[in-house]
Amino acid sequence: MTTPTAVPTTVRTAALTVLYDADCPFCRKAKGWLSRQEQLVRLEFVPANSDVARRRFPELDHAQTLQVITVIGDRGEVYRGERAWLVCLWALRAWRPMANRLSRSGHRLFLRAATELADRLRAMTKDEDCGETCQE
Repeated sequence: MTTPTAVPTTVRTAALTVLYDADCPFCRKAKGWLSRQEQLVRLEFVPANSDVARRRFPELDHAQTLQVITVIGDRGEVYRGERAWLVCLWALRAWRPMANRLSRSGHRLFLRAATELADRLRAMTKDEDCGETCQE
C-alpha cells in the first residue's frame, strides 16, 4: 500500500473504502453525512478493526485505524488523518472544489485545524451513549 501526498488528480479512482470507528458517535454522524452526499467516487464504509477490515486490509495497523480516520483507494493508496478527510471531500460532488483548494499548501493550516477539531470532537463524544441519534 502506498501513502499519497494529496488528493488524486490524474488517476481514475472508482471507489474509496472509509474505515470508521463504529463505536464513536461523531464518527457515525460523519459517516451518515458522507453517505447522504452525492458522490463522484463511491465511498464504502467499513467499521475499523472489524473482521471485514482485517480480512480486506491485513497489512494495516488496525488498532491505529480506530484512532485515526483511514481511507483506502481502490489501487491500495492509504490516506490517514487530514489526507483522509481531504480525499473524502474530494469524492463528493459539492465538496470537490473545496478539497482541491484545501490540498494546496496555502490552505493546509486550515485543513490541519479542522482535522484537529474533528479529533477533539471524536475524543469528547467517544464514551457517550447517544442511542439512535448517532445513527445514519
